[in-house]
Amino acid sequence: MTRVLTRTHLHSSNLIRVLADLTLVDAVEPGGAFAEKLGLWLSLHESIALHAAHNARAASPTALPVGATSVARVTIAEILARTRTSLENAITGCGSPNTSHTHIELPDPQPGEPLDTPTAYEPYRRYYQAHQRAIETSVRPLRAAARELLARTSPALKQLAALDAVFDEILSERESKLLATVPLLLRRRFEQLRQAQQQTQTDTQATEPPARRLHPPSWLVRFGHEMQTVLLAELDLRLQPALGLIEAFHHETNTPP
Repeated sequence: MTRVLTRTHLHSSNLIRVLADLTLVDAVEPGGAFAEKLGLWLSLHESIALHAAHNARAASPTALPVGATSVARVTIAEILARTRTSLENAITGCGSPNTSHTHIELPDPQPGEPLDTPTAYEPYRRYYQAHQRAIETSVRPLRAAARELLARTSPALKQLAALDAVFDEILSERESKLLATVPLLLRRRFEQLRQAQQQTQTDTQATEPPARRLHPPSWLVRFGHEMQTVLLAELDLRLQPALGLIEAFHHETNTPP
């Protein structure tokens, strides 16, 4: 399932909106100064590094060979599209089985396997974290390749690449810690849907004969789809820095002198 990758607003993201729709986090209202909030995250050392990168005068880069710019423009866009599509297909189970990313199957409990035990969610946590690792492994080299390309294009883009490298170093650990909480939030959703189904069965059995149980139960099918939706939103979020760099490269190289 290939979708258009939309840009993320500073005050929100598709991931936050999806989690808010599932009532797992509060919706974020627009407002507040981004620079002020960013300043609260940075240590003195990090602030100095960011300031130095922002104010450094970028020397003229080693230019790309003649004619290579247009080739690079197409190549980096193709790599982005191929990476996104491959990861999306790995998440949704679509596409060719010969994809470069191993398809990680959604857990499929055996008929009669209890889903109300403390360990019932564990396979889903492992499933989500496996996809997170696959996304990280693919997106980080793409972002680095985009920085390398920018650094060889113009002084302005070379400075942008340097800034992105500093931001990446500063924020990557914080990002990893925040995204590591997503599987924990989804556990709450797993429990919500399971308990709602149990309540429905209790209410129904009080007035009607027990219905034939589906396998897997409908609430678990719904949860699997929701988990995939969250993963796709996280993929979009992780691709945003590389997308921004590539858009800057396209704008610079498509602008006539």
